[in-house]
Amino acid sequence: MRRIILLLLPISLLAISCTKQDMGRPQQDESYWLRQERGTVVMSDFSCPYFIVETRSGYSVLRAWGGSAPFPGDVIYGNLNRYGVSSFYNRSAGYLIDADVKEYWLSYFDAIDQAEWNCGGPLMRKADSSMISRDSLQIGKMK
Repeated sequence: MRRIILLLLPISLLAISCTKQDMGRPQQDESYWLRQERGTVVMSDFSCPYFIVETRSGYSVLRAWGGSAPFPGDVIYGNLNRYGVSSFYNRSAGYLIDADVKEYWLSYFDAIDQAEWNCGGPLMRKADSSMISRDSLQIGKMK
């Protein structure tokens, strides 16, 4: 009996000390990001890390670092008119992404040409029915 109690005591302490916490994404200071430049992702392809963002000054070509590219239609905030790697706030999804601004102040067709050249082939167009968007995903729904 004494052995059972000595065995159950550490197990019960371990079970009591384990708690389930929501380890969701950390909250972002939106006031900081909303003061940055706003852009809308107009073209993104799941097979290529490059994506095109429309800004007030034209179109920017970015390369996602350490993750996937955002979906078309996502609104992102950050310094979209400066070369180099920096963080951007994807307000549509509520998280930060790291991306490298490759080109900025481009026309729409120049941005497509630049992204296709970097990806090594044609990207999916906006009019394609195969374009993946956040709204078209049915995550968690079984048919």
